[in-house]
Amino acid sequence: MKHILITGATGQIGTELTPALRRRYGTERVIAAGHKRDPGPQVAAGPYVRCDVRDRAALAEIVRQSGIGTIYHLAALLSAAAEAAPERAWEVNVGGLLNVLEIARRHDCAVFLPSSIGAFGPATPKDPAPQTTIQRPTTIYGIGKVTGELLGDYYHLKYGVDARGVRFPGLISHVAQPGGGTTDYAVEIFHAALRDRRYTCYLPPETRLDMMYMDDAIRAALELMAADQARLRHRNAYNITALSCTPAELATAIRRHIPEFRIDYRIDPLRQAIADSWPRRLDDSAARRDWGWAPRYDLAATVGEMLARLAEKVGQETHP
Repeated sequence: MKHILITGATGQIGTELTPALRRRYGTERVIAAGHKRDPGPQVAAGPYVRCDVRDRAALAEIVRQSGIGTIYHLAALLSAAAEAAPERAWEVNVGGLLNVLEIARRHDCAVFLPSSIGAFGPATPKDPAPQTTIQRPTTIYGIGKVTGELLGDYYHLKYGVDARGVRFPGLISHVAQPGGGTTDYAVEIFHAALRDRRYTCYLPPETRLDMMYMDDAIRAALELMAADQARLRHRNAYNITALSCTPAELATAIRRHIPEFRIDYRIDPLRQAIADSWPRRLDDSAARRDWGWAPRYDLAATVGEMLARLAEKVGQETHP
């Protein structure tokens, strides 16, 4: 078996995907790559290299020297962070992906390239957003994600690169800190609930978005990459989802464990505008049909798991 490379391994998804892949395929077979952040104990527990995905030559050398057969390409600027630096976001999110696909073509690598709910825009049907529909995003992050979906299809059709991907909803993790995304409130709120019993949300109480607990997201990536190619009709942009909630509904679910928890709102116009341009719910029937996708964590299970895991870290107790 050839080795696996994870770009963006120190980010929100990478910090949990890296140990999951090492448990499945062996620590020494999974090389984590990061750029600026310290890797942290989970990522640093196995092979780790520093690499900027914008440097094609350096990335190609890592692939060649390490005998890479599969690349999980996670390096990216997230939605709100990308709006603050559009040119850099394009260089990293699109230029970095093009480098990965070109290297994959030359070295016969499979590629996992995640897209996002951000690939949709105001003209997309909101409830639900179909698997195949109009995509006219209004953010540089979303524009980059649509470009990435098309590049993945192009490299598969023209060169036979085994490129696969999903459109992730907002991801909720107890391991990684928020990284500049529009749905970061759904992680921040748990830390604030345990620490302060209060949270000030930057989105309005009624803003409904799709979410997913990170364990489901990691499993989706692994299951898609293990699926039979012949069954994949969409390949690079499968809608997947697990739960749909508003900040107010999430706060209510938290109060079932921490009755004294309170939420108030101070709206961030930038992130509100981004959230308002996205669908409220994704239709993931194609993923369910083609490769058996099914989430395991609904809202109640996600809230219970997040509070329990975070409470363990700070030595607090929550009510059942």
